Amino acid sequence: MDIFKRGSQLTFVSLLVVGSVAFAPQVAAHDRAQALERKVQELENMLRAVQSELNAVKTEAESRAVEAKNEAVAAKAEAVAAREEVSKVSSVGGGNKNHRVFFRGGWARSDNTHNGVSIESRVAPVGAQGRADRDAWYFGAGLDFSLTNDVWGLLPRTEVLAEVMFEYKNFQTGVPGNALANEPTQLAGFPDNPRGVTVSQFTLTAAPKIKFMEGSKFRPWIIPAGLAIHVISPPSESITVLDPGIMFGGGAEYNLWKDIYIGADARYHLTVGTLDGAKIDGMTLGGYIGMGF
Repeated sequence: MDIFKRGSQLTFVSLLVVGSVAFAPQVAAHDRAQALERKVQELENMLRAVQSELNAVKTEAESRAVEAKNEAVAAKAEAVAAREEVSKVSSVGGGNKNHRVFFRGGWARSDNTHNGVSIESRVAPVGAQGRADRDAWYFGAGLDFSLTNDVWGLLPRTEVLAEVMFEYKNFQTGVPGNALANEPTQLAGFPDNPRGVTVSQFTLTAAPKIKFMEGSKFRPWIIPAGLAIHVISPPSESITVLDPGIMFGGGAEYNLWKDIYIGADARYHLTVGTLDGAKIDGMTLGGYIGMGF
């Protein structure tokens, strides 16, 4: 019996050992399969993350490409608009020919009648003597030099020019003179034979001119204040001929064709006091034709 029991035990142990040996590889293979599956899952997760990042980069790149395209289109539109503006300025006003030479003419009126030694004398008030009319005709010319077309960056489409101008006014010819203008003089007892004299005035001015609506065919302008030097003929009672003053003005011009302009202006001359009996304040009103250069 003992031998039988021992044999049975040995047989059981042998079977257990054989079973363990046979089952162990299966367990190891299962573990390796699970580890491999986990690795595969991790790799899939990494691939998904990489794909998500690639999609995000692609979306951002497409967005930037669209923005860059829109910016390029906008820049092209601005360039086209700039070329059109340059073309417009070139066709209106003769391109960069912003300087002007102009010739003026029209009507003038003095606030007072002219006094002068040959017209009205308080020194020798003998014989026939007269006064000139207050109305006159005038002609003149001038130059405009363009300084800036936007008031040095302060006001767009507003041009500032430096104007230099001269004009001649004729109030009347053949005005009877006084005793000093008699041929021969009445002071020596000769009969009344007055010499006719011409009452005229020459004016030289320098002033800033502000011209609006740069690039337009029609352009109004103003002169806020400018220097004027007047030369009167005949001279004053004390033989003075020069009288400084201030000039104010305004007008408008139209680009008729290429660099040819026509315009109209009104100006007023103001002096301080009288020039030894002569007061020469007054205005002018007329037209002009100008050429750009």
